[in-house]
Amino acid sequence: MKKELNTTVSYVLSVISLLCCCFGGLGFILGIPAYYIAENNLKKLETEPDNYHGDINAMKTAKIVALIILIINILHFLYTVYYFMTGGWDEFMIEWQKAMEEFERNRQ
Repeated sequence: MKKELNTTVSYVLSVISLLCCCFGGLGFILGIPAYYIAENNLKKLETEPDNYHGDINAMKTAKIVALIILIINILHFLYTVYYFMTGGWDEFMIEWQKAMEEFERNRQ
């Protein structure tokens, strides 16, 4: 009995990872497993081609998508760390305080 190559998990993790990129690049937490799953499935397919069936091109595409999104997340994470380490935190807190004061004024 042949096992099915399932690309859905890798694609779903990749898409959620891309959405999490907006949170300081923390999407790499989901991007790493997405890439690992795709890579692991491809290795299994290469070592035991008779035990698996499915579209190998879709799995290769899932691996590439996961890799690209992982790279985007890592670059965004590194930028976020750099921004906060070079004094961006103080700037961020000042802007946050201004926004909260504006919110309080508009609420009354």
